Parts: sequence; structure tokens; C-alpha cells
Amino acid sequence: MDLKEFIQQALVQVAEGLTSAQAPIQNLGGMLNPSLSGNHEDLGKHGLLLAFHSTVSVITFDIALTANTGQGTKGGIGVIVGAVSLGSTGESKTESSTVSRIKFAVPMMLPPPQKA
Repeated sequence: MDLKEFIQQALVQVAEGLTSAQAPIQNLGGMLNPSLSGNHEDLGKHGLLLAFHSTVSVITFDIALTANTGQGTKGGIGVIVGAVSLGSTGESKTESSTVSRIKFAVPMMLPPPQKA
């Protein structure tokens, strides 16, 4: 899996997960992603932003990228998430691996609450 595909899938799955969780949470009397009031400073203390009169969450990524090369292989590059490696790697008796970390944040307006 390349980095672009990983980021895309992660963001889409966050939105899909929140959307599918809304009805069960409402059935329990709760509300997922309610409208919040406050100023920029108060929202910022909780990792939120205010944009276009809506609250925006900040999704933070901390990704480890590996590049593997080895004798007799094509090598590869992959994304490591926790202890799980996603991507293409080569196998050989002589292998060299480089790990780089990339950290960034993406502001994302989460799906609004569904009308009951």
C-alpha cells in the first residue's frame, strides 16, 4: 500500500466509522460530533478548529515509512502502522532497510449528527 492510498483509506474510514456509529449512539441518548460553541482559543485547547461556522477536527498522522533493498530482490516501500507493515517488501539474504517518519495533521469537518 502506498502512502497516498493509506491516507485516503484512513480518512474515509474515519468518516464512515463515525457515520455508522451515529444511530447507535443516538439510541443510547448521546450525540456524536455535536455543534460546539466557543472561541478559537477554547476549541484549540481540545484539538479543534472553527471554520465556516462549523467545528473542524484535526486528524493527526504519525507514519513510519520503510524502504527495503536487498540482493536478488526488487526491493520495495511500505507504510508501517504500529506493529503491522503494509506494503511491498523483498526477501533476500542481504537486505538493507531505511525507516523514515512523517508527521502531519489534516483538518477535517466530520459528518454532522443525523436528525432523529
